[in-house]
Amino acid sequence: MPRDRDPLVVGRVVGDVLDPFTRSVSLRVTYGTKEVNNGCELKPSQVVQQPRVDIGGDDLRTFYTLVMVDPDAPSPSDPNLKEYLHCTKSNLPARLVTDIPATTAASFGTT
Repeated sequence: MPRDRDPLVVGRVVGDVLDPFTRSVSLRVTYGTKEVNNGCELKPSQVVQQPRVDIGGDDLRTFYTLVMVDPDAPSPSDPNLKEYLHCTKSNLPARLVTDIPATTAASFGTT
């Protein structure tokens, strides 16, 4: 995909939140049956439950960290809470998960 058409670049995630990078493994995020893709917007009612996060790779000895932030919270027109670390409900952990083995879901990591 041309760099100027990448939704992460167009949405200023790459360049504002992240430095440019090369993807090395697949990442799949779903809320129920709704798969999250770059540039996709979800309503609060769609994200009440924790997402399922599946991480690719081919070596269980390789570990990853997942940080799920909102780069323009609370809204793109007023991003005064930039990079807000999400928590779906007060009794659920924030979306910072470490030590996720490759080829597994984020639920195998440490919160």
